[in-house]
Amino acid sequence: MPIVTVQQGPRTIELKRELVRKITDAFVEALEIPAEAVQVWIHETPADSWGVGGVLTADK
Repeated sequence: MPIVTVQQGPRTIELKRELVRKITDAFVEALEIPAEAVQVWIHETPADSWGVGGVLTADK
């Protein structure tokens, strides 16, 4: 059973639903497995808890 972990900043529930659906569909097609076998874990990090290029993303 594949487990896919996505690390990202906060997104709306609608965007997360779409992301989970598309990731699941890709694994179903590529591995020829049932959708029920695919797990997608979304870990969200607030913009004030990570940085890029020495700057917090909250400050961009």
